[in-house]
Amino acid sequence: MLTKITVEKILDRALMGYDLSLEEGVVLLQQTDEEAIAAIRHTSDTLRHTQAGDTVTYIINRNINFTNICEQHCSFCAFRRDDGDAGAYWLDSAQILEKATDAVQRGATEICMQGGLNPQAQINGKSLPYYLKVVETIKQEFPHIHLHAFSPQEVEFIARLDGLGYADVIAALRDAGVGSMPGTAAEVLDDEVRRILCPEKINTATWLEIVSTAHKLGLHTTSTMLSGHIETHEQQIGHLEKLRSLQQTAINQGYPANITEFILLPFVGQEAPKPLRRRVGRDQPVLSDALLLGAVARIYLGNWIPNHQQSWVKLGLAGATEALLWGCNDIGGTLMEEHITTMAGALGGTCMEVETLENAIASLGRPYQQRNTLYQKVNS
Repeated sequence: MLTKITVEKILDRALMGYDLSLEEGVVLLQQTDEEAIAAIRHTSDTLRHTQAGDTVTYIINRNINFTNICEQHCSFCAFRRDDGDAGAYWLDSAQILEKATDAVQRGATEICMQGGLNPQAQINGKSLPYYLKVVETIKQEFPHIHLHAFSPQEVEFIARLDGLGYADVIAALRDAGVGSMPGTAAEVLDDEVRRILCPEKINTATWLEIVSTAHKLGLHTTSTMLSGHIETHEQQIGHLEKLRSLQQTAINQGYPANITEFILLPFVGQEAPKPLRRRVGRDQPVLSDALLLGAVARIYLGNWIPNHQQSWVKLGLAGATEALLWGCNDIGGTLMEEHITTMAGALGGTCMEVETLENAIASLGRPYQQRNTLYQKVNS
């Protein structure tokens, strides 16, 4: 009974506009009672209505994963290859441009570009000129396309190889035409988790520093969480707390950019390396867990980050549509081509037609609207 009263009190405070504490967030995630979970869902949906409105947004975009050759060995990754492995690839400028051209012809307003950390991706022994050339290849041909490109991990990789500061790398990419930074490589922002999940990746403090630097330099970012593997409820809420604090800093300090959205990425382990698969004990996400975490994320972050989505690639379209009743206001993008999650064994597919996304939204009786990367309305 005590928990029920506590949950009711927490949700009432959230509806009054208060931010949750770490402890309150954990209490909500620990709920197993159907009535309590229904109340959390209802609260998240109410806050979604207040903070983001009833219109569900989507974006026409294309993913270009330009190489899967990577120096790192994350325990969850089925995408990476070593140079020379079967299935290893590295797109050249002509191939990248071909994919970009196809995207523009299909109405894309955004190209999302990320890849493995390939030490050979250099020009004259330097990493940054290679990345700038990739950007310029697209922007010279399509100056109006929004490039959502290069994660904090890729920024650190370039900076480390070339002996540059993070701000130098970010400013150079921005000036070349990168419009915003994906908030990927966050996984869970907890160094205990990262030591097991991605020991070679940047630590929590570095991820936060790079994203905050991007905000100071006028590059908006997204934010993500890879959930449902080895992390605890406390670590999940700790992650949300770090994102909220980062956003509060950007807004309160008057930085020219901030976090545009939060995207939950439930873990898909079907093709993941065996040690982590054994430890997690399942291949596909648990929808109920993802929905509850997404709802709590809305309650925890929504005052500061109003746009929330779950991944149809990871949950399937039906799961992502259901998430629109659990605090989400965006259904994501068309993607056109998606390798990283698909190679992990996801069942959601790699491409979504606009009509399919619109029909999914309409099935809930909600209006839909095409948006751009920065959540501005696009008149189709």
